[in-house]
This record gives sequence, structure tokens and C-alpha cells, in this order.
Amino acid sequence: MIWLLSALRIVTALVLIVAVIAALTLWRVSSRRAAAEAAHPPEGSFVEVDGQRVHYVQKGQGPDVVLIHGASGNTRDMTFSLVDRLAGDFRVTAFDRPGMGYTPRMAASGVTVTDQARLLSGAAQALDLDRPVVVGQSFGGAVAMAWATRFPDRAASVVLLAGATYPWPGELDRLYVILSRPVIGPILTHLIAAWVPMSYIRGQVDGVFTPQDAPAGYDDAIGLGLIIRPETLRANAQQRTDLRPELRALSHDYPGVDMPIEILHGTADDIVGLEIHSEALERDAPDARLTRLPGIGHMPHHVAQDAVLAAIRRAAERAGLR
Repeated sequence: MIWLLSALRIVTALVLIVAVIAALTLWRVSSRRAAAEAAHPPEGSFVEVDGQRVHYVQKGQGPDVVLIHGASGNTRDMTFSLVDRLAGDFRVTAFDRPGMGYTPRMAASGVTVTDQARLLSGAAQALDLDRPVVVGQSFGGAVAMAWATRFPDRAASVVLLAGATYPWPGELDRLYVILSRPVIGPILTHLIAAWVPMSYIRGQVDGVFTPQDAPAGYDDAIGLGLIIRPETLRANAQQRTDLRPELRALSHDYPGVDMPIEILHGTADDIVGLEIHSEALERDAPDARLTRLPGIGHMPHHVAQDAVLAAIRRAAERAGLR
């Protein structure tokens, strides 16, 4: 009987400890979320497509250009400087992809790049965008190619900036796989959102720019607290986990894409491989042109912006928009 009472005391103590940790974690997540959303509220407006809200920022006049950010990002990646530089020549619309920024998730899982392209191209139609130049960076490149292959009447041309367009060899980062799973995923995303130091997140973001440095003020402007909200972490993990098989199916249709494609890719990009993605797309898509950026990493829209602006102008001209 004594051993049973001792066991009960231990179990009770453990339950109390877990409950306290859970309560502190939920409080800290709520506090961090409130601070992040107060410091970085929605920058633009919302449009509704089949009951799904989409956050967008729009600026400028002229032929339409759509900007689609990469993994973990939001409109602030594009509005940091690129939108303003384009707005003198184009009407520029930057979207938050589903689950990122202030566009809610479409579903807890199973959201394909085609689903995202359908949503964002539908938002473009709802905003009366006239066959835009669709610009996608990294993961956004996969969405842009889904847009071009599945909804070609809704785009005039495509620009890819270090775009992920083909399945790649090797193992997927196990963290994304775990975060995308039921039960354990939500638990871990809350623990990350509550307790991972912002200095670590800042270092991860800065590392995406390697071998260049992030522009001064970028970390503060992007809203790091928005990136580590639990629902954003989970949506990003789910999308990245599902991306490779989606690209395997999508890439079969690239030879049939009948629109200009401008591709920019840095030769020093060690996140999305130049040969696997952009050189393969130049080979397979009939109207694709690749510009290699010597020594540039994964973020050309920040560190090689003149080349990006030139590519968008070429895409517009090749599509007859200018």
C-alpha cells in the first residue's frame, strides 16, 4: 500500500508539472502572438474567394504583376523594397500564401500548390487583374508554375526567382515531417513558438541569404513573430513535406506551357539547386529563358534586385504587356 501511495504522489506531481508547463506554454504563445501581430498588422486589404480570405498588398499603375513569396514568408518579404521599385511601371499585387502572414490556412493538411494557385489566381480575378506577370520566389515558384500549367488563361507570363520546380534527391528535413503530423505536430509547434529564442529565428532567416547578408532592417521588417506562430509553423511544415511529390506530377506538364518564362537563379544558391530546378526547367519548357546570377544565393529579389526588375520587364514585354 505504501508503494502505491508513493506512485500516486509521483504521478500526481508529474501531472501537475505537465499542466504548469502546458499553461505557461499557451500563455507565452498567446503573448508572443499578440506582440507580433500588434507590431506587424496586416499591411494591405483582404479579398474573399469561395469563402476563403486572402490578404494582399497592391500598389502602382500599369500592367499587372503578382508577387508570390517563398516558404515561411509573407507579403513583407516583397514589400520590403521590391514592390516600391516595381510600382512606377506596374500595378503590383503581393499575396500572402495560405497559412502564411494573414491569409488563413485552407485546410489543416492536403493543401497542394495547385490549390494555392487556384486560390491566388481566383483572388487575382476578383481584383480584376488582367493576365498578370506571375512572379514566384522559392516555394512561390512552385505555385507560379502550378498557376501556369493549371490556369494558363489567368497569366501572361511567369518569372521564377530561385524557384522550386522539380523533385529533388535526398531526405526531407525530419523536423518538417514531424511538425506536419497529427498530435505531435501541434505540440511541438506550440513549444517552438513559446520557447525558441528570437535570436535563433533571426539567425535562421539571415542564413537564407548566404553567401550575401540580409539587408539592414530586414529581420525587423519581415515580422519574425509572425513566422513562428504555431499555425504558420504547421502550415509551412505540411506544405514543404508535400511539395516533392506534387512537383513530380506537376513537372510532367512543363513542356506544354505556352507562355514566356523568365528564370533567375544564383550560382551560389545552396537551398534550391540551380541544376535540379532552373536548368531543368529551361530544358523542358519551350519558352523558358534562364539567367544565371554569379555568386548570388537564394534571395535575388533582395541582393540582385536590378536583375530581377529587368527580368520582370522582359517577361512583360515578351507577353506583349508593354
